Amino acid sequence: MSYFQQLRSAITESEKTWLITGVAGFIGSNLLEELLTLNQRVIGLDNFSTGNICNLEEVQHAVTEKQWSNFIFIEGDIRNYSICENACAGVDYVLHQAALGSVPRSINDPITTNQTNIDGFLNVLQAAKNAGVVSFTYAASSSTYGDHPALPKVEGNIGKPLSPYAVTKLVNELYADVYSKVYNFKPIGLRYFNVFGRRQSPTGAYAAVIPKWTSAMIADSDVVINGDGETSRDFCFIENVVQANLLAALASDDAKGQVYNVAFGGRTSLNQLFDMIRSELKENGIAYSKDALMQGFRAGDVRHSQADISKAEDLLHYKPIFSVRDGIKKTMPWYVGYFLEKAKADTH
Repeated sequence: MSYFQQLRSAITESEKTWLITGVAGFIGSNLLEELLTLNQRVIGLDNFSTGNICNLEEVQHAVTEKQWSNFIFIEGDIRNYSICENACAGVDYVLHQAALGSVPRSINDPITTNQTNIDGFLNVLQAAKNAGVVSFTYAASSSTYGDHPALPKVEGNIGKPLSPYAVTKLVNELYADVYSKVYNFKPIGLRYFNVFGRRQSPTGAYAAVIPKWTSAMIADSDVVINGDGETSRDFCFIENVVQANLLAALASDDAKGQVYNVAFGGRTSLNQLFDMIRSELKENGIAYSKDALMQGFRAGDVRHSQADISKAEDLLHYKPIFSVRDGIKKTMPWYVGYFLEKAKADTH
């Protein structure tokens, strides 16, 4: 039995109360499903700015009625401190996922991104500290590495941020470090690298690349690649991220108050990704014959990204199970089903 399997068994045997901010989002709803499956009590907070009620409904259908009864939902905004206080009351573990993601969104609207990602983060952090929670785990970002050229990315070596979004995520880490030193309240930051999987929205102006391309291929529309297609990312499947969050929440004291890369530890070019998605859709009965269209590089993007995950492996016992190809294979049936259901609903 792996360390993570042992941890899941231990969680199941000891019912605790968890707070997930951004619970109706892509990552938040996957964390919710995992924790309810482990018979935990969960409080979820979301304002539906990027989350979706459909994600919660899908979780409800995936768990038992008794497990679902352990979930309490609060509709509210992390920019409201009193709401954060209410949400943190009686909580053992906080998994802070609420944020406005997307580099382009932050470039178009830096004010709202700052208010949500910095003011909101500080509200949840302060409320959690005052509530005396056992641990505080938050979603950090690989964007913090900015213009630092070295690969793979190592936690201690960062450059200058390249977008307002990256600035907000860096400030989160600075606040977390100050709280560790000043208040002896030691958050754990998880620097996510291009997370993907089921429930990641394929719609909207700021859709991530995998759901966006998958949506286009299913609709037989054009797929647009920013740059020459050789830009690379360390794509990380959602189940690896769920594992990292639970490991961080129950980490030993010497592992707290730090940041960790959460990724698979590899590199996939956009051209390779295009071929993977097309191939897996074909396996699911959808043939896409068009070539990708190339356009200019996108403002604020880094050229290459790859994580060194040895620190998370050593201190959190993190062991990513799913490669990019494994994750895409598991994800494509969900997207095919999603669009079939959408098409069916549109005809009624």
